[in-house]
Amino acid sequence: MAQIVYSTIGSLREARTIADALVRERLAACVNLIPKVESVYRWKGTIENAQECVLLAKTRDEKAQAVIDRIRSLHSYELPDIIVLPITGGLPEFLNYITEEST
Repeated sequence: MAQIVYSTIGSLREARTIADALVRERLAACVNLIPKVESVYRWKGTIENAQECVLLAKTRDEKAQAVIDRIRSLHSYELPDIIVLPITGGLPEFLNYITEEST
């Protein structure tokens, strides 16, 4: 099956760099970028507010860890927000596309 690797990135420029690398290296079939989300979080004892970009990378199950590792290598945050969300269903043709394009 397939998975979505979710991450927040500090700028659209950085998110585009990461997305391009993931697709070019065939780690992800497709990456969606959602610019201008506002994040509120606690970091080192302080509540922070930040404008960020959401990155959603669609990949095969067995590539999820490689996607995580690649995002981490390109990400500027000390502790990047990177989580994996399982895809439990969807349009079969699109799920096949994810499998075929992230080989």
